[in-house]
Amino acid sequence: MAKEKKDIIYLTREKYEELQRELRELKTKGRAEVARKIAEARAHGDISENSEYETAKYEQELLEMKIQKMEETLARARIIDTKDLPTDKVYLYSKVKVLNLNTNQEIEYTIVSSQEANSAERKISIQSPIGKSLLGRSVGEIVEVKVPAGIVRYKILEINR
Repeated sequence: MAKEKKDIIYLTREKYEELQRELRELKTKGRAEVARKIAEARAHGDISENSEYETAKYEQELLEMKIQKMEETLARARIIDTKDLPTDKVYLYSKVKVLNLNTNQEIEYTIVSSQEANSAERKISIQSPIGKSLLGRSVGEIVEVKVPAGIVRYKILEINR
């Protein structure tokens, strides 16, 4: 059976290092904490009807799944140096200032990988409707984005790093 090809995940060096730190934390402190909870629950006697033991084992399973997912992400990751990226068009890690033509409001977004998306910081995924619409576009272009509320029109004002 052929193995499924996994897509490359592009990350900044900072995000890559953050994920590495988090993974180390989960493998050391996270595993140690779960092991302590399992041992404590076992100390209460019969584990066949011990809800604390079942809860701790479930927590261990979730932790191991999270560790596996992070290891897969890091294995597929490629680091992008954002200083070297051009500003002629919108690319991954571009900072894009747009004018919402529906509301006449200026907004600045950073186009990032789905692992780095954070709406509070206006970091939008390259997979999002807005991210997809802006990708490959230039200053002055107008894009239409289909959102749940209808169609939003943006004019690209600036592209930076």
